[in-house]
Amino acid sequence: MAGSVEGIYIAPRGGAKAERVGEARALEGRGLEGDRYSEGTGRWSRFGRACEVTIVEAEDLEAMEREAGVRAMDGEHRRNVVVRGVDLDDLRRKRFRIGEAVLEYQKPCSICRHVERLTEPGMTEALKGRGGICARVVEGRTIWEGDPVTVL
Repeated sequence: MAGSVEGIYIAPRGGAKAERVGEARALEGRGLEGDRYSEGTGRWSRFGRACEVTIVEAEDLEAMEREAGVRAMDGEHRRNVVVRGVDLDDLRRKRFRIGEAVLEYQKPCSICRHVERLTEPGMTEALKGRGGICARVVEGRTIWEGDPVTVL
């Protein structure tokens, strides 16, 4: 696998716009520092920490824009990390490294109408089958755009 991080996004609280940042500190057992899920202020935080970090494929976002006509490349996807050249299905039941941080695949990232309420009509349908994954931070470190993604 020769993938890399293309974008990192943080939303400080549930409902807030996800802002692109050049780097983020992955905190063990919490998520990305300053993000709604790390801080416990996300819409789904009350259900536990199964989704500390959300990851999506850039190729899927491009397909969404092309096929469904939704804006997906500038944080509208509401995912934390956008990767390129990584088949997220290959990470099932595995640990992987993003830069120096170690994460572990948890589950596919579920799609809900809440995303569409925060973005634009058609986003929920466009994300079906392309919602990315939820991962848990096993070893915290700083993640940078451009960092490699490797399976351990």
